[in-house]
Parts: sequence; structure tokens; C-alpha cells
Amino acid sequence: MKNIIIGTAGHIDHGKTTLIRALTGRETDRWEEEKRRGITIDLGFTYFDLPDGNKAGIIDVPGHEKFIKNMLAGVIGMDLVLLVISADEGMMPQTVEHLNILNLLGVKKGIVVLTKYDLIDPEWLELVKEDIKEGLKETFLEDSPIVEVSSKTGYGIDNLVNIIVQQTETEVEERNVNTIPRLPIDRVFSITGFGTVITGTLISGSLKKGDEVEIYPVNKISKIRNIQVHSHDAEKALAGQRTAINLSNIKKSEIYRGCVIAPVNSMKNTMMLDVKLNLLKSSRRIVENRSRLHLYTGTSEILCRIVLLDRDELSPGESCYAQLRLEEEVAVRRGDKFIVRFYSPMETIGGGEIIEPVPLKKKRFDDKLIEELKIKEKGSSTDVIEKIIRENSKNVPTVAEIAKITALAEEEIKNSVEILEEEEKVTSFSLKNDKYIWHKSYEREMEEGIEKYLYNYHENNKYAKGAKKSEIKSRYLPKLKQNVFDLVINSFAEKGLIKQEGEYISLPYFQIQYDDVYKKCESTIIKALEEAKFEFVKQEDLILKTNNKKAEEIIALMLDEKKLVKINEVGITTDEIYNDAKNLLIEFIKKNSKITAAEYRDLLNTNRKAAIGLLEHFDMQRVTKRVGNDRILF
Repeated sequence: MKNIIIGTAGHIDHGKTTLIRALTGRETDRWEEEKRRGITIDLGFTYFDLPDGNKAGIIDVPGHEKFIKNMLAGVIGMDLVLLVISADEGMMPQTVEHLNILNLLGVKKGIVVLTKYDLIDPEWLELVKEDIKEGLKETFLEDSPIVEVSSKTGYGIDNLVNIIVQQTETEVEERNVNTIPRLPIDRVFSITGFGTVITGTLISGSLKKGDEVEIYPVNKISKIRNIQVHSHDAEKALAGQRTAINLSNIKKSEIYRGCVIAPVNSMKNTMMLDVKLNLLKSSRRIVENRSRLHLYTGTSEILCRIVLLDRDELSPGESCYAQLRLEEEVAVRRGDKFIVRFYSPMETIGGGEIIEPVPLKKKRFDDKLIEELKIKEKGSSTDVIEKIIRENSKNVPTVAEIAKITALAEEEIKNSVEILEEEEKVTSFSLKNDKYIWHKSYEREMEEGIEKYLYNYHENNKYAKGAKKSEIKSRYLPKLKQNVFDLVINSFAEKGLIKQEGEYISLPYFQIQYDDVYKKCESTIIKALEEAKFEFVKQEDLILKTNNKKAEEIIALMLDEKKLVKINEVGITTDEIYNDAKNLLIEFIKKNSKITAAEYRDLLNTNRKAAIGLLEHFDMQRVTKRVGNDRILF
């Protein structure tokens, strides 16, 4: 069973609301002012069951040009449009503007409904129909049926219902219920005893009672308390249904028309959009770089500045890539349609498609960036995901993070990543419940950079085991989590690109050469420390004694190889002297049950500073434990 959203469009007083009443028996004008003035001001909603069993929600939009922003909020999610034209007047200014908007927003299916058939004669009807056919050329309604009706007498209503059934059965595509749910809010109100209620068209996915959702861009988290579809309680709402949702733990004042309901952390707010903008042929305006415009997308209306990326101005009938710099945050996804209206006077001038919903700030006249936008515009979702991975490889994004950027379901991202892995375009690292991905081009860049760095490091540090992992991380992947960095380094080692030894990373062929320079320096160091015995030598003094430029490097190697031991800030000694000091300490305490600092000083025949430094070191090593002024064995 399909869930269909049918919308009306057309000039004021051409009979849209009366037509809906004739089709459904229900009234869509709900405000007192609407009923008093006989015009639709805000969006109206109702439904009817089609004879073939499909469910049809109906959105009635206002026809007056003053309420065009309300009309734009209602167009989102329409599957089939009834373009209502009064037979006694024909196409009027708002008919044309509504038609342009529908065309720009990518609405594909529609029926032209000629109302007030009972008021005109046959000759006039033929003239009006010819004029309408001319006006519909090069639009999505060019080959659509034109149906004459009289909402007053009921003439043609059954025929219209039959054509709607035919269109919905064969022409209208079923919406995707297996992607992330998104519901742009078009109405917010509260009901005593229930709290906040929102309404909107569920444009993708599904929502059920009890689901935890996030309201973007206000980033409020709430839970679905109750759902109504077509005024009836439901356990679940599906894409293509007009839906009312009772939200818990949120005030009416905290959300507004233009917000979007989606799963928690599934979308990302943005202050910029990369778009393909098409300017209407009929527009009288030339759009200059940094012009201020009104942007309409979903149910949002936001002021923005347009940055033309490949030209200085855009003339009627032309298209270009642009970046919209917004004055408020919005949450959208790639492929969403939008409309722009001139800032003042307010008139529709164009629209198009969002190519990148969370872009970086772009420079103008950058050929490489323009080519990237072309790929994103024309490529498949897998192509786009590859591009996003390439752009974000520096941070090695997760499936969840990519899903948030693209507003796609994680399952869709996983499928695309599998394809990209098979094509050897990306590499992934699995960790716990998530998968980290980076692009092969960036991986090669990292491999080459680290390899070059290690080569130079070995040239300048011939007695070092290698560069420390922490040094490589801070230089090449500083923002990466440590456990993910470890996976990356392990993958490089498995491929034989590097060698790991503890915390050191080296090139696979690198070996320390214990040459004559090393041996001479080592001998000088050992001799100096043996002469100092238990008084120890500070590292800087030891370096001076060797008179060797590589002394610091050699001392670090000897410390790492456990030939030398560093005693806190007291100094350095040999492993043999250190063990002698340790054994003397243990034997004394075993014999006397404890030892003081003065006793240990005398035992080693050293100074008080060295004795205390050693005792503190052994405390840290859990050889001894301090009790008052004494030490006992741990």
C-alpha cells in the first residue's frame, strides 16, 4: 500500500480549498480569519482513502502572493500536485509562480484541474485550455492531463479521482522507508494534558512510538509519546504520510516551523550550503556575488548571502555553483531542493539542489573545487561518500560521523564503504561497534610522509631505535584517537612499511650499528659512572665528560637497553651499581627490619641527597615503603 501526499497549487480564489472539500468532504481552512475572508492563509491538511486502497494525505496551500512562504513550507513531500486553475480566469501571476516553484523543487507528477466549469461556455473553455497548454510548455506538467470540474455541482470529480488513482498506481514512486527518518515540522501547538504536538510530512524512513529523536537545528532530544496518521492513533508512521507527533519533555516555545525531527546524532547543523542554483528564465533579476536572498528548504525560511563560485553575476535562465552563507543554522541532506527569493522586493527568482550539506568555506574561481562539486552533483551516493571520506581522511571519520554529515542511514554508508573497499579506494579499521575509514590516497600520503620522516630520522639519529610513536602521531595524525592510531600503525607494520619495537617506530631494514664511535662513548660513560659509584652523575655532566656529539643519543639508547638506570633527578648509574644499591638495602632491612636515610647514606658511603633520591626511587618501585622516618620492605 502506497502512502501518497497530494498537494494543491494555484492562484488565490481559484477554488483549491473548495475542490478539496468536494474530493474529501472535509474542510482545510482552520483559522477563523480564513473562514471569514474566504481565503487560505496558512497550510491546510486533510486526507482521503483512494478507491484502490492507497492512502492520500492532502496539503492545501495558500494562493495569495503575501503567503508564498507558507506555500513553500507545504510543498515539501508532495508526490502529486493538483494545479488548480479557474476556468473563467485562466493562468494568473500566482499560478505561474507556483508552477515555477514546483518545477524548481523537482516535483515530477501532477494534474491540471480546471475549476468552475459551470461558469463558462465551451468556446471560452477551449481558449483557456490552449492558453494553459502554452503556459505549461517546458515544465513537468507539459504532458499532464487537464481535467474540468465543478466543485459546486460535482461535475468531473469522479473522473478526477480516477485519474488520481491511475497516477498514484503507475506514476508515483514509493518513498524509501529504509533510510533515516526525517520529518520537517510545519506546525507546532500544544494540547492540554498532552503537551507539545508537531505535524509534518514524513519524507523518508519510519518513526514509531517510544523512539528517541532529536530536533534540529535546536539540538533538543525528545521521545515520541504518541503518533497520529490521518487523524487516527498509530504505532508507526511511514515515509509519505502526514504525521502528528506528541513529543515528551519539550516545550512548544523551544521548537518552530523549519525544525526537522530525525534520530539522535543522525544529522549535522550547518551555516553553509554548497548548491547548484538555477535562475528562472522569467526572472527580472540579475544575482550578483554576495547578494542577500531568502532561502527556503524543507519548511525553513532563512536569510543568506550567496557566494557565486565561478562568476561575478548570474543572469535569468543561467545556472552556476554557489555557496550559501546562512544567517541561521539549518539541518539538511544532499539532494534536498531549495528555493531562493529576492530580498526586496520579495519574488521567486530561482532554486536548485543542495550538493554538499556541511561544506568547508570555499574560495571563488577554484577550478579544482568546481570539479569536485560536479562529481558530487552527478555522482552516485557511493561517489559522494568516497568524496566525503577523502575530504575528512585527516580525522579518519567513522561510519556514524559520515552518516551524520550526509544524513544517510548507517546501513547505506556501510554498503557504500564495502563497495569502495572492494574497489580499493578506501581502507577501514574496525574498533568495537564502529568502523573508521580513510581514503587510499590519504593513506598513501601518510605512508610516504612517515617513510620519508623515518629515513631522515635514522640519518640524524643513528644510535636511536627509531622515532617514538607519540612523535609520529603528533606530527601526522594529531586528532586521531590513540586506539585508532595504533590500528593504523599496526596496518603499516603488517604491510612491511615500518617496524615496531615497543614505543619506537623505524624503517624495516634499520639496525643500530654499534661502531667505534659508540663503543668509545660507551666506555667513557661506564668509566665515569663506576668512578662516581653511589654518588651518581647527572646526564648533562655525563655528556660533557664524553666530549661526543652523539652522547645524548647513546645515553638514551643505553637507558632503553637497561645498561643504565636513571634515579629520579639525582642522576644516572650503571645497571650493576643500581642492583648493588638495591641488594644492600634489602639485606640491611631484612637484618634490621627497617632503615633510615642516614643509615642508608652511611651504608653506601655517599651523600644524603643521593641516598634520599634512591630511597624515594625504591618507594616508587614498591621495593620499600616509608613509615615515618624509616623504610621497611614493601
